[in-house]
Amino acid sequence: QVQVVESGGGLVQPGGSLRLSCEASGINFSFYTMGWYRQAPGKQRELVAFITGGSSTNYADSVKGRFTISRDNAKMTAYLQMNSLKPEDTAVYYCKAQGRLDDYWGQGTQVTVSS
Repeated sequence: QVQVVESGGGLVQPGGSLRLSCEASGINFSFYTMGWYRQAPGKQRELVAFITGGSSTNYADSVKGRFTISRDNAKMTAYLQMNSLKPEDTAVYYCKAQGRLDDYWGQGTQVTVSS
């Protein structure tokens, strides 16, 4: 059974930092591209960043220079380090494990940036 579980969300002040984790099980993790997406109220879900099995990365323009995606294949976990957070980063953050023929989503974790 495949599971993708996010953790690490919470309430943070503007300018603060959070690190999200995404732990997967039931898949050959190193062969999956891991992506972080977010969805704010009333908006469409958008890609934040992704990291391939070979650790190539890509970021949305809105988070470049502030967010860093990484992965630990031994722990079957992907991370999203978020620095210099802004109120507009407030959203539910989702993790997706993308394979060649299948993909799996987590349940999401809430990130709220507010003073």
